[in-house]
Amino acid sequence: MRRELVIGAAIVGAAVGVAVVDDSSGIRTWLQVRRDLETAKARVAELEARVGVREAEAEALQSDPLAVERAIREDLGLARPGETVVRGLDGTPRNP
Repeated sequence: MRRELVIGAAIVGAAVGVAVVDDSSGIRTWLQVRRDLETAKARVAELEARVGVREAEAEALQSDPLAVERAIREDLGLARPGETVVRGLDGTPRNP
């Protein structure tokens, strides 16, 4: 009985080993799909965070006149008296 159990375990182990190495078994593809899914989930989380920031900006632009003024000044590269406009390497205005 013990000998049959060892032989059975060896056969199962060999079959699993072959399945891991064999490209046609689908295990490698499944593992790659899992990695791709994790990458996609991370990207979705990043994009959702960016959407949240944009929604907050949109809300501020709809309800706060000072936010509208700031956005216009940033887009046009204008400054209030006493302020300094700092431009990035690409020529766009930056908040110092």
